[in-house]
Amino acid sequence: MRSNNKNLTAFEEVRDQFIPPEGTSERKKHDREFELFMVGVKIAQAREDQSMTQEQLAKMCGITKAVINKTEMEAENAKISVLRNIIEKGLGGRLEFSVHF
Repeated sequence: MRSNNKNLTAFEEVRDQFIPPEGTSERKKHDREFELFMVGVKIAQAREDQSMTQEQLAKMCGITKAVINKTEMEAENAKISVLRNIIEKGLGGRLEFSVHF
């Protein structure tokens, strides 16, 4: 599906170029990485929704601004204890996760 505007690319073309097909191991890996990326995005969004700076959130959590920044940018590398501290103590949320076999 091509647009009449030569500078635009259809979503489907971009998706097919950058996201592996459903049902493949590559797609499962992509989806897992995306979910972890979204944790950081959700933390940043919740902080901004509460009109807090990273520094203010860090102070509430008893950690450094650098830890907040790294968690928002690279949540996949964060410890669960750090995520829980930020989400529950700092943002008033609740961290939940499940394990499936």
